Amino acid sequence: MCAASSSSQNYDYIVVGSGAGGGTLAARLAEAGRTVLLLEAGGDLLQVAGTRLPEDYQVPAFHAFASENPALKWDFFVRHYGNDERQKQDSKFTAERDGVLYPRAGTLGGCTAHNAMILVYPHNEDWNYIADITDDLSWRAESMRRYFERMEDCRHRTPYRWIEKLFRLNPTRHGFGGWLTTERRDAMLALGDRDMMKMLKQSALKAFKAMGDPLAQLAWSVKSQHDPNDWRLVQSNSFGIRYTPLTTRGHVRIGSRERILDVASRYPDKLHIEPHALVTRVLFNENNRTLGVEYLKGERLYRAHSHPNSESGERRQALASRETILCGGAFNTPQLLMLSGIGPKQDLETHGINVRVDLPGVGKNLQDRYEVSVVNRMTADWEMLAGAKFDKSDAQYREWGADRKGVYATNGGALVVIKKSQPDRSVPDLFCLGLLGKFTGYFPEYSQLITRHHNYLSWVVLKAHTSNTAGTVSLRSADPRDTPDINFRYFEEGSDTNGEDLDGVVQGIKFVRNMTTALKKQKAIAEEELPGEQIQSDAELREFVRNNAWGHHASCTCPIGPKDKGGVLTSDFRVHGTQGLRVVDASVFPRIPGFFIVSAVYMVGEKAADVILADTY
Repeated sequence: MCAASSSSQNYDYIVVGSGAGGGTLAARLAEAGRTVLLLEAGGDLLQVAGTRLPEDYQVPAFHAFASENPALKWDFFVRHYGNDERQKQDSKFTAERDGVLYPRAGTLGGCTAHNAMILVYPHNEDWNYIADITDDLSWRAESMRRYFERMEDCRHRTPYRWIEKLFRLNPTRHGFGGWLTTERRDAMLALGDRDMMKMLKQSALKAFKAMGDPLAQLAWSVKSQHDPNDWRLVQSNSFGIRYTPLTTRGHVRIGSRERILDVASRYPDKLHIEPHALVTRVLFNENNRTLGVEYLKGERLYRAHSHPNSESGERRQALASRETILCGGAFNTPQLLMLSGIGPKQDLETHGINVRVDLPGVGKNLQDRYEVSVVNRMTADWEMLAGAKFDKSDAQYREWGADRKGVYATNGGALVVIKKSQPDRSVPDLFCLGLLGKFTGYFPEYSQLITRHHNYLSWVVLKAHTSNTAGTVSLRSADPRDTPDINFRYFEEGSDTNGEDLDGVVQGIKFVRNMTTALKKQKAIAEEELPGEQIQSDAELREFVRNNAWGHHASCTCPIGPKDKGGVLTSDFRVHGTQGLRVVDASVFPRIPGFFIVSAVYMVGEKAADVILADTY
């Protein structure tokens, strides 16, 4: 490999990673007049010739195809269990890769380029917990709310202003001047599909009855318009039937990519984007103060790429006069810290890495949701999916292309119910999402199930606020192009000794099964394929969950907290034992927040910008 060449410009800040945390932070710093170098290991591939990338990225219903698009996907294969026999019970296990597919994105915008676009506000206790363990009042829920209002723009998602006027609802509960647009699906969409209307009606009735006090549920539904981000509902930890706000603009995906490109176009002398830049280590002086980073310049250098480059790339350096901020996510940020000599001493020495800071918490505390699907094969295809090919040739695409309407303007979600797995829980922990399609988790070519089957209803049970903190991200080698070794240590292998997570998922399965009983009696459902009618007892359902659960919200591997308690960061995002180095991404949380982590990551990106800018005055 050739000698490193240095960047010709010395920036105020270097931000590594352009996802929800890094993209948000870099844009704010540049708007404030700071010079920022944003390094992204992938590229902005939206216009790549000969691929499906533009429509996969832009069309909300195509998000599963985006996650498997070779032009942007990074495939990690992770372990759910250390025990080989237990791991092999999972049908999603890919033996030749010794793991289960965990889709990530190597492109401008990070995983906001392929996610399901759901933006649901975290619970207030998620923020208050950080404030309590750090004695930093700026993390209190009341203070954090302003960051959500700063970024969100929901003006385009409520076509029902007459409801707000009639009931004198307060529209200021959301932001109206932010950069991240949220919209709702067309409520009239289901009217043309008789089976869909039947499913919605029967499921909603069952949900209202199951959660008690249907009149109160109905009153809150009218007041909030089923909006989970309504501040009144957030404050009261409310639960019930909801819709999913989607991060779309004109029913086209929007995320940190659009934010970055907008700021770069307005402040071209402040925000510089360097694509195809795989950062290999952080540079320090003798006082452990960051100087910048070293990176490899080249396409497809990271081996998570579907077609990794055999070339090694050009080694370069970039320097920052103020700070370097790592925003690579729960897998890549701890990997980069360890490659830079920051992490558990014994692990670093095993790979021949000089220890700069012995920080045992790096790569520990890995957390995720648990999810499973209850998959029902319907007796007939959904009318709104008649003839759907999920490409440019079908009528559904033409409807979306012409008017940004129809089923392709949605992410496939039909109905959401938020509830508690147990009545005594302080906040609701189950997010039950009805999807029009066959979805059983992630494995190579999983998205093809959507194109092949138009007669499925999958109830995805998402268990939030999980108790397991035993997962780890560790180095596979000292080669920065290699992916790390990732093990989530599910259920009995983890730290949830009471089995609350497992039992919580089982309760979720029972709940969504209850919502389909009427449809089964009416013969609208031909068969429950998963778990299957033969799986009924709690013991059988627990075993089903152990063998079929997955997650896609990895987090918490560089947590905020005291070093002697496994913490990696101070409450202002600084890495313990260093100067001028911070982390701002999904890894910063001590425990996994809310239902869908992207909202919390966007918020910490906004908060970090305030913290960093305040330090410069």
